[in-house]
Amino acid sequence: MNQPPDPASGETPLPQAPSTVSSSLESEIEAMLGGLTAGDLMGSAPSSPKRPTGVRPVDGGRKLRLGKIVRVTKEDIFVEFGPKSHGVCPASQFKEPPAEGEQIEFQVERLDPFENLLILCRPGVVTKAEWGSLAIGQVVDARCTGMNRGGLDMEVAHHKAFMPAAHADVRHLEDLSVLLGQKIACEIIELKRNSERMVLSRRKVLERERSQNRQQILDGLAPGQTKTVTIVSIQSFGAFADLGGIDGLIPIGELSYERVKEVGDVVKVGDVIDVKVMRVDRSAAQPKISLSRKNCLSDPAVAAFEQLVSGATVSGRVTRLTEFGAFVELSPGVEGLVHVSEITHDRLPNPVASLKRDQIVEVKVLSIDPERKRIGLSLKALKVAEPHQQSGGGDGRPGGGRGGDGRPGGGRGGKDFLREELNVVRADDPEMRKLRARFGQGASSLKGGLNTFPVRRAD
Repeated sequence: MNQPPDPASGETPLPQAPSTVSSSLESEIEAMLGGLTAGDLMGSAPSSPKRPTGVRPVDGGRKLRLGKIVRVTKEDIFVEFGPKSHGVCPASQFKEPPAEGEQIEFQVERLDPFENLLILCRPGVVTKAEWGSLAIGQVVDARCTGMNRGGLDMEVAHHKAFMPAAHADVRHLEDLSVLLGQKIACEIIELKRNSERMVLSRRKVLERERSQNRQQILDGLAPGQTKTVTIVSIQSFGAFADLGGIDGLIPIGELSYERVKEVGDVVKVGDVIDVKVMRVDRSAAQPKISLSRKNCLSDPAVAAFEQLVSGATVSGRVTRLTEFGAFVELSPGVEGLVHVSEITHDRLPNPVASLKRDQIVEVKVLSIDPERKRIGLSLKALKVAEPHQQSGGGDGRPGGGRGGDGRPGGGRGGKDFLREELNVVRADDPEMRKLRARFGQGASSLKGGLNTFPVRRAD
């Protein structure tokens, strides 16, 4: 007679062998099953399964068993779990054939009663979907057949399934329609056969792949390498790019040779671009990887410097105004500086204020330094100076300009020269005679000079 189910274990035990069956045969059957129950063989997951010896549960309730490779053929890998327990796994699930004697973990799908072999698969490897053998944690190929408000409609083994939008990718996917019609490797995270409800996750498969590739990619990274990456996030300070299992940052200054105002103007989420690895910091708990996009582009300044000639007149756009001058863009990514002293001939409190951003101006090339990538420009060199400007008198008075005009006191401001020119001899009048009588005849030699009186010349 069959033994009734054990309510404590929640398992349906195998039928008991008749009394005519020897105890040695029973032990062989138990060794062959390796601790599996009838529920496991029928594809059902018990509510409170016991953990057999040598069996480790994985996500979703499926079990991993450690076996030894005993034979490798072109199509199959034969595994031994014990003296009387053997299994077979398709060789196509291995990237490289394993070595005989190697210990590897497998998932048990079912028992082949004709061959007395356990049908195995590698954890995380996509297997052919058959409704009767599906189980939670199994990775299957599913086809995306439609969209709904909460996610995607899928199909597995001619049965409908559902994938929540949060499980479509490792990051938020703005447009789910990009997956329509595609065949996607997904993991079964919920399965109810009675109601034919099946929930899938693509994110779990991608996260597992990223976790496996992360350390390998990090160990192989070195400054100077060129990598193909995918833009996964855009921030105000730059863009994050996926290297295949780990993210790196492209700072805003490394996106382009041109001055970038908005990161989104240069790259978009999902763009596949080439970058150069600039720095790899493995000391932190979260490794920091710095990338550069512009180092994979041709430098526009090289061609621009070859075309520029000192003394030439060119046009450009004012991009920045600073206290020491204005920056003028001559071509994309190529800027020159108009020093504050080269803006105008007039003496102004703030010469830079006479310019505006995005203003188109004509400038003269004063100097070119290709090594330092610096260009000196001048605005006033193209303007005709007024007569008082030519004498250096910023205030319109003789000698009052910067540098003077060669006359005495022609230094900055021309103060000494003005003092001499504007001091005129005062005529002898009654007031002057009273002062001489009061201070004596030697008053003319006193400091300050009573015989002269400074008067202001009318401009």
